[in-house]
Amino acid sequence: GARLHLVGPMGFKIDDKKLKRAGLDYWQYLDITYYNSLDEFFNKNSGSFFYFTTKGRQTHSEVSYPDNCYLLFGKETRGLPEELLIKNPERCVRIPMLGEIRSLNLSNSVAIAVYEALRQWNYPALENFGQLHNYKWEDIG
Repeated sequence: GARLHLVGPMGFKIDDKKLKRAGLDYWQYLDITYYNSLDEFFNKNSGSFFYFTTKGRQTHSEVSYPDNCYLLFGKETRGLPEELLIKNPERCVRIPMLGEIRSLNLSNSVAIAVYEALRQWNYPALENFGQLHNYKWEDIG
């Protein structure tokens, strides 16, 4: 699975009751690493970085995501630092949306981006076929 890297300062508390409730019973599967700053994150990680931003010039589906890449997202209120974006214009990625919308919800953006990468990798370790509760697809003509 994917590791969640959280860079502070964060606008939420990871132990908030509402956040825990939203995660249902999946918290045990979550692999989180915390960093105090972007500098600390970059010093401890290497690889291909993709910066998701409303200012990107290519869409999330136009990018080829290599194995072990990092998908970076900023705060919902202001995004990633523009200094980081202008140093990496070819790695700035946009999720298409209606023009009058300022930005998508952060968790929705992460889900869209991660599923695009997983789609390109043919959904490794994910279930590709669903089953009915009371029947088997094989038994239905």
